[in-house]
Amino acid sequence: MDGNATIHLDVVIGVGVAAGAWAGAWRVRGARPRPGETAALVIALVVLLAMLNGPVHDLSDRRLFSAHMAQHLALTLVVAPLLLIATPAWMIDAILRRARVASLAHALTRPVPALALYTVALVGWHLPLAYGLALEVHGWHIVQHLTLMGTAALAWWPVLGRSELAPRVPYAAQILYLFAFGLPMGAVAAMITGAATVLYPFYADAPALYGLTPFDDQRLGGVLMWVPAAVVPVIAFTVVFFRWVAAEREPETA
Repeated sequence: MDGNATIHLDVVIGVGVAAGAWAGAWRVRGARPRPGETAALVIALVVLLAMLNGPVHDLSDRRLFSAHMAQHLALTLVVAPLLLIATPAWMIDAILRRARVASLAHALTRPVPALALYTVALVGWHLPLAYGLALEVHGWHIVQHLTLMGTAALAWWPVLGRSELAPRVPYAAQILYLFAFGLPMGAVAAMITGAATVLYPFYADAPALYGLTPFDDQRLGGVLMWVPAAVVPVIAFTVVFFRWVAAEREPETA
């Protein structure tokens, strides 16, 4: 690896614009965000900066498939849901206030289309041709990451969305939905882990690092995807279940 870690100005500027727009919207409203909203935004943006710059980025772009999978996990299972948690209903509904936009958002954030779009993005970008294109052309790499984050946000929306114009689904539906949430990533992980050959020529030519051959690295990347694909929905399921129980008890204690 090079002695100097790569810093992508487009990522830094994007994070700065997102943080400034979020803070500016609160300032215009004359209110303060909840501590949990601020924490969610800060963590999401710090993870985004850490994953798309520096050593992790350099390893994923030049040497290790598994490092690239760690990036994709962070973008889809950490950054996307935290950004939804950080965005209150009034902020997102200000964007969706036009009837046609609200109608489209409502349609795309329903469980079936949201999960379908997420599945298409996950599977499509991990096919060898599309994956190789993203590594060879920086512009397509940006598109890949934006697509994965955007469709992941849609996929999380039925559970974490806070919009009144495109609301999350009821608790019972959230429970059922979370059973299916991990399937797309699990399917991609199975495809990668079970492959008999190195799927991505870009990494096949990379010299071994940390004692990992390209094939071992590919399998490690598949396993890295597989485990969170199973664990994260279970954690979300548990949180939703207790929120549901708490909501059911509210009328009794009122």
